[in-house]
Amino acid sequence: MAMMRAIIRNAAGFATVVVVLVLSCVEGRSADASWMPKPARGQGEKCVAQTDWMRRNHMIVLMHQRDGTVHDGIRTSRFSLKGCVDCHAVKGADGKPVTIASGDHFCRTCHDYAAVRVDCFECHASRPEPAGASAGSASFAGREHDGAALVQYLRSVGR
Repeated sequence: MAMMRAIIRNAAGFATVVVVLVLSCVEGRSADASWMPKPARGQGEKCVAQTDWMRRNHMIVLMHQRDGTVHDGIRTSRFSLKGCVDCHAVKGADGKPVTIASGDHFCRTCHDYAAVRVDCFECHASRPEPAGASAGSASFAGREHDGAALVQYLRSVGR
């Protein structure tokens, strides 16, 4: 019983220290938001939804868009990842849009701050397609072998 009281007392003490530390960190920051990430502004006249709403809900609408497109074959442009990438592209020192590998990438600005992994770009392009490129060509650049590998696989399984 004494051991249980000691554990509870230590846990309460630890929680108090954490609360004090958090409050001391936030106290000086509440007056201004200089410590918050500042993502680059989009290039359009206005976003497809209010900025505060998008900050809170972008992951939900992107997943909903993904499900509608992939599972139901419904393609709309309002919350398309391609539309976000095209509008929010950040240019590097060379004047070309940066990829997700750059800490300056629009998505990484907040995701790095929040320690949230961005996995969209494991499959999708993280920067706009070059002008004049056909739809999807940027996504498949350097993957010419994939078609041959697919054909070979399908033949090997008898299809």
